[in-house]
Amino acid sequence: MTLLLLPLGSRLLAQQEPKLEASVHGLILMNGFYTSDDMNNSDVPQFALPAGEPARTTTSATVRQSRVTVSAVAQDFADGTLTGELDVDFFGGQQPSTGGRTFPLLRIRRAFAELNWARFAVLVGQESPPIAEVSPSSMASIGFPLFAGAGNLWLWIPQIRLSADLAPMGNVRFGIEAAALAPTSGEPQQTFLTQPDAAERSGRPYLQGRLRARWGEGDRLGEISFGGHYGWLEDSTGGRIDSKALAVSVWTPIAGGLELRGEAFVGQALAGLGGGGIGQNMVRNGVPVEARGGWAQLNYRAGSWELGVGGGIDDPEDEDLIASSRLRNLAYGGHLIWRPLPAVIGLEAREIRTDYAPPVDTESGFQVNLGVGVEF
Repeated sequence: MTLLLLPLGSRLLAQQEPKLEASVHGLILMNGFYTSDDMNNSDVPQFALPAGEPARTTTSATVRQSRVTVSAVAQDFADGTLTGELDVDFFGGQQPSTGGRTFPLLRIRRAFAELNWARFAVLVGQESPPIAEVSPSSMASIGFPLFAGAGNLWLWIPQIRLSADLAPMGNVRFGIEAAALAPTSGEPQQTFLTQPDAAERSGRPYLQGRLRARWGEGDRLGEISFGGHYGWLEDSTGGRIDSKALAVSVWTPIAGGLELRGEAFVGQALAGLGGGGIGQNMVRNGVPVEARGGWAQLNYRAGSWELGVGGGIDDPEDEDLIASSRLRNLAYGGHLIWRPLPAVIGLEAREIRTDYAPPVDTESGFQVNLGVGVEF
């Protein structure tokens, strides 16, 4: 749905003010799922938990991954183009009630304004971090992107970002980006009265930058980027430890209907970027958890059909961990999506294997998810 909004006032004012085009898009989605074992989250799992006796299985359904996105574009604003977007879903938690999963809470995913000129842009708001903007395709994992906790750094973070396009080389267009982001350590907040987490107590922002290369246009657009992240966390003694990472990401068509998406990183204390280190910053006080990880997904599209397979892994350094820590997390699976628009149907299966320090050893489980919805 698209609206054309004209500012009120005289005809002269209407000619001077930029026209604003606004649109509303959404996904009404129900996910039915079967989860075989104990997971940290039964409907959208990231890692397996040490099993109880006996291990618990879950069969249920939810609509909390439904989304609504409102966007607006103002042409010829400050000699550029001003774009705004608000993207929300119902993955903000559960209202305690006898209604169970039928009382989900609204959550802001992305909310930003971006002003673009011919070769420069500035973005202010909540968006994916520059070094990790790519995520896998999935109808089962929308609230948490697929492979979160298994190689996918993803968390939407408030930030101010500057971008510049460099001189192209042949058909390849290069660009650089730099951003200051709100520091976040991944610790849960209270219901209403928020308090500073370990990253916020450092008194410093997160800093990120990347170099990107793009080629092609439209559905044939490809991108590869190399980026870095640096931040600080405060430990219990008042000292600071470094949060840092190097990352590479790619999203590109290959041939025919094939496309490749992927990401790889190495760093430490990365739980605040969407669960790097399997959500572990400091298991022992003052010792940052080093980790390496990544994911890859290969998708094939033919008309309204999409078939995809992929996997991801997050492997923290064992020496930085203690008993009961998560030593490694591996996830892999595949999906089949049919989009006879406006309807959409997706079937997905995934296996998750999480290694723990002895005596727990390895825990695993799988999920089958059927998503049925309407896109508008």
